[in-house]
Amino acid sequence: MSGVIMSEVNHQRIKTNGIWIHIAEQGTGPLVLLLHGFPEIWYSWRHQITHLANHGYHAVAPDLRGYGDSDSPLSPNSYTVLHLAGDLIGLLDHFGEQQAFVVGADWGAIAGWYLSLFRPDRVKGLVTLNVPYFPRSPNSKPIDSIRRLFGEGSHVFQFQEPGRAERAFARYDYLTVMKKFLLIVNTDDLVAPPGMEIVDYLETPSLLPPWITEEELQVYADTFLESGFTGPLNYYRAMDLNWEYLAPWQGSKITVPTKFIVGDKDIGFETIGTKEYVEGDVFKSLVPDLEVVILDGHHFLHEEKAQQVSHEILSFLRKFSAD
Repeated sequence: MSGVIMSEVNHQRIKTNGIWIHIAEQGTGPLVLLLHGFPEIWYSWRHQITHLANHGYHAVAPDLRGYGDSDSPLSPNSYTVLHLAGDLIGLLDHFGEQQAFVVGADWGAIAGWYLSLFRPDRVKGLVTLNVPYFPRSPNSKPIDSIRRLFGEGSHVFQFQEPGRAERAFARYDYLTVMKKFLLIVNTDDLVAPPGMEIVDYLETPSLLPPWITEEELQVYADTFLESGFTGPLNYYRAMDLNWEYLAPWQGSKITVPTKFIVGDKDIGFETIGTKEYVEGDVFKSLVPDLEVVILDGHHFLHEEKAQQVSHEILSFLRKFSAD
């Protein structure tokens, strides 16, 4: 089946914001951007691309900067949310679209949140998976906060030092690294015990879950073998710089109509207060036009619960079809 789908998806590289971004696209109609997270590529949206295309939408899934067949600038300072938003505005301009729907998971959700914050005029509706919009702390940088909350075993902290995570990942073959991250069933936060690297701490499942095949995982492995992990890790290395750049938006709300989808077994959902936050008043005050959907699943919901997620996206998009 996947062979059939692959042949219907078209690929091209587009010059945007000074770099080349690779996209996979299918269908015609209103533009829907599908933004992947860490450590993924356009391919993680393979189920949704075809579903949306079959229902009258132009689905476009880029490899975000640093990933896959897109350019990977060397400096971590080139991976801020301002860069990501700029890349996406360039894609909209390329397709001649004043507005697009934006769907993002993990870091793709973060890109979607900030694109909607910076340029609400360009986002018709937003669907984010697993990472809610958090208010910027006026006083403390994110890495300091993460270190205080979770210690130095946190994946975010371990990913800060250039080369450290790359060296740790390199002790495994690429397929194993993909299995360790994409098949996480750990529901606590990603924190390794003292003196241990996160990639060593993560288990390699001996049996695959029913929602992904060895061949599909190999597509990821082959892609990261070519591109490496430095680009993807640079997103984490730019987190403190994001904090500095985002000062002018302190206290700003996201006014774009939004659906937020999260798995009830996602990393830290129960243990670090995510559940209380997404069901509480602060999130709703920051994103006033918000619908929250909690599904039975883990972090990579758009693959694990592909049909349900496709249905949730489509039902949200259809609310706009009368416009």
